[in-house]
Amino acid sequence: MTDGWLNWLAEASDEQIAALMKRIPEQEIEQWPYDWKVWGRASQQAPAGDWRVWLVMAGRGFGKTRLGAEWVRQVAEANPDARIALVGASLHEARSVMVEGESGLLSIGAPWQRPSFESSVRRVVWPNGAQAYLYSAGEPESLRGPQHSHAWCDEIAKWDNVSNRAMAMWDNLLMGLRLGDDPRLVATTTPRPVPLVARVLADGDDVVVTRGSTFDNARNLPARFVAAMQRSYGGTTLGRQELLGEMIEDLAGALWSRSLIESAREEAAPPMVRVVVGVDPPASAHGDACGIIVCGIGDDRIARVLADCSVEQASPERWARAVANAARAWSADRVVAEANQGGEMVGAVLRAAEASLPLRLVHASRGKTARAEPVAALYEAGRVRHAGMFAALEDELCGLMPGGEYQGPGRSPDRADACVWALTELMLGQQAEPRIWFD
Repeated sequence: MTDGWLNWLAEASDEQIAALMKRIPEQEIEQWPYDWKVWGRASQQAPAGDWRVWLVMAGRGFGKTRLGAEWVRQVAEANPDARIALVGASLHEARSVMVEGESGLLSIGAPWQRPSFESSVRRVVWPNGAQAYLYSAGEPESLRGPQHSHAWCDEIAKWDNVSNRAMAMWDNLLMGLRLGDDPRLVATTTPRPVPLVARVLADGDDVVVTRGSTFDNARNLPARFVAAMQRSYGGTTLGRQELLGEMIEDLAGALWSRSLIESAREEAAPPMVRVVVGVDPPASAHGDACGIIVCGIGDDRIARVLADCSVEQASPERWARAVANAARAWSADRVVAEANQGGEMVGAVLRAAEASLPLRLVHASRGKTARAEPVAALYEAGRVRHAGMFAALEDELCGLMPGGEYQGPGRSPDRADACVWALTELMLGQQAEPRIWFD
């Protein structure tokens, strides 16, 4: 509902509301609870004007799925001849999110006007005859031939970029968007600096862009979720992207890019055959964070970043306990800790926290970014993945520059350095750092 309506309802008396209801025809009263023009925010309404592509780039929880589904519903209910393409990152996502999800096509609109889903032919059919067809962005050839009058593309920044599939899918879709007098396309996505999003933004006058943040929809989100997002990601670059809906540009020449990390992301890791905890101890309790990163390797010989257990402004006893807890929680085979700051004291503090800690102390003979370059190459080769999102760590990785310069948040990339130590132990052995102390 628009803010004006919500404010009026919040302040109106029972008599005012009753008087309003008397003036509304009965048919409109029946439709009113399902009228998106009433309940949707202004930023969720289709823009005016002669556009061909409406690109909605907003944070998670903004209401992008509902926006896309409501636009499709309005098109279908107004045009019995509509033939709509529903394109998701995969067929599973197209069905589970765009069609059957909480905000999907089968869950919105008046019950007597809702469509049916014919799963065997991947088709959604409305009572008036309008139809929508499901497609996977990973199968661009599936759109070579079919014609449509409209299209809804969801999470285009997640589309598969292997072998240029995302671009090919987009091209085939646009070439078939030629039915009817006014073919249009809505693309909803969390902004990420991937080639397809950059291309759509650069396409010119035919594209209208709507931006928004998670917090625009705070009224409809659990307060605990909103608080958790602010606590975990507030102030981070990843939070600016995933919550505030900003397009974060990469630092030119950085060892890691946002698109590189996004291409390496997965929701969950398979069973690990070896787990290592990398530790970058702080110089003092009031200085930098203690980087504590858990990484593992599976049977597929691909390393995964599993957890960021780093602590800030911690005493030696506290950060040592955090290391021990991480090692125990993840059944670590090895803890690799840099001993440049504090030397043998680092080992003593960690042993005091956990006498049986499988500890290896390492001495850095080169700078942080020099040590990071071979690990960045592993990412480029597809040999490292992130099992989840690690906002602070990823911000630091994207701030590491060749030649020893760091341009990320904070004074030092403590999390990134701990991650490099862990991945070096898992994937590179003693090649990257020949000077190793054993405790």
